[in-house]
Amino acid sequence: MKFKFHFNNYFLLFILTIFLGCQNESIDQFYSDNDNDGYFDTIDNCPNISNPDQSDTNGDGIGDICSDLDQDGLLDEYDNCPLVSNPNQQDSDGDGIGDDCDLVDFTSLNCVNGFAGIYPCNNYNLIGYLSIQDLSPHIGDSNNIRVNDSWGWTDPLNNNEYAIVGLSSHTAFVDMSDPDNLIVLGVLPTSTVNSSWRDIKVFQNHAYIVSEAAGHGMQIFDLTRLRSLEDFPVQFTEDILFSEFGRAHNIVINEESGYAYPVGNQDDNRGLFNRDPGHHHGGIFNGGPIFINIQNPTSPFLVGGFEDEGYTHDAQVVNYNGPDADYIGKEIFIGSNENKLVIADVSDKSNPYTISSIDYVNVSYTHQGWFTDNFKYFIVGDEVDEINHNFNTRSLIFDLSDLDNPFLSFEYFGPTQAIDHNGYVKGDSYFLSNYKAGMREIDISGIDSKIMTEIGFFDTYPEDNSIGFRGVWSVYPYMSSENIIISDIQNGLFVVSKND
Repeated sequence: MKFKFHFNNYFLLFILTIFLGCQNESIDQFYSDNDNDGYFDTIDNCPNISNPDQSDTNGDGIGDICSDLDQDGLLDEYDNCPLVSNPNQQDSDGDGIGDDCDLVDFTSLNCVNGFAGIYPCNNYNLIGYLSIQDLSPHIGDSNNIRVNDSWGWTDPLNNNEYAIVGLSSHTAFVDMSDPDNLIVLGVLPTSTVNSSWRDIKVFQNHAYIVSEAAGHGMQIFDLTRLRSLEDFPVQFTEDILFSEFGRAHNIVINEESGYAYPVGNQDDNRGLFNRDPGHHHGGIFNGGPIFINIQNPTSPFLVGGFEDEGYTHDAQVVNYNGPDADYIGKEIFIGSNENKLVIADVSDKSNPYTISSIDYVNVSYTHQGWFTDNFKYFIVGDEVDEINHNFNTRSLIFDLSDLDNPFLSFEYFGPTQAIDHNGYVKGDSYFLSNYKAGMREIDISGIDSKIMTEIGFFDTYPEDNSIGFRGVWSVYPYMSSENIIISDIQNGLFVVSKND
């Protein structure tokens, strides 16, 4: 009993000491919330500034709203260069990015009162630009280099967007994740000599590149190489050079079937390409489409071709799912063959055959065309009719509801005399590269009623809208961001976005 008595007394004395020692402390010291954001100070990653979302983008334990990573006295939220100390916040081009970390000296230009800077526009803003010189690192003198085709790629791993730009001496790969700061990651030189014509398509994260350059073949480049570059720009080499043909004017890819179709292959000994029907000769399959299996992107092999309709300048090949029940599920080729439109079934690569062909009034040079999304109509550009017949820009709309019996439904005439070049359909819009008149967006939602209406444009060639082979070569409208790639022959790469 005596031992127990002493123990109880010591225990009571211990409790009393703790009570007296804490009686002057705030009873809510562990439960205070000075910024009233719902998080106790002891667990709040920014205890003096309210931040109920506790956002901590870089995971450093300090809330974004009170972080100053570069310790320049400016919170990251307000710092125009948060990773590089720049207390003066100098921003010479006014793009919101401090000079000390701005990679490109460029200012976005909104379309105001019909102009974005010097460029005529309607409903489109200029958000990115690179000159020919910018697009030509490691190339040397860029004075005689011209831009031609362009395409796009979105990295499925991180959704970064890239422009792939053809030039007479090389292909340029451009990171356009931040259009205000377009970055040329590298260039792939031509496989032989320079040429004004280069064409690019993409399949399974690989770019396939052909050219009118003699002996060029098809360059294959693994685009995932662009992901992890630390030092750039790089002068690349292709992963594969497919050399079972030489020059080709264009390349078509059906991403559903995994086949590439180089077209316009001709004798390497001929002169420069021209737009006179019947001028072309030689080449495998008589200049018609070459069938190349690319289902394994870096192990291509030639399986045949189609020569019955002669030279093909450009084409589209699709797994058909349109109104003509006879051909649903077939692989259908629609060729722009200089003076006619050719429809062929290429499902059986050993036995392709012509379904039908059609010409039209005032044919000059059947250049390129694209299906509407429902495969009912095919919109065609004749590249030389504006010259030969003094038209305004003319697009021909063919009704392909019955592939055996196509017919010309109507013609659309644009507001200028500029020549039309490549055109692509996306939903209810037809995006046309219109040389000196720039890029034009045309609403085709009323196409069943034979109505097409221009609803926007961006003119990269402000000098005039007359006939001539200057200005926009191609346009790529398929980025999920809806930013549009425009390649201008003399002026470089433009990236535009709708201003709505």
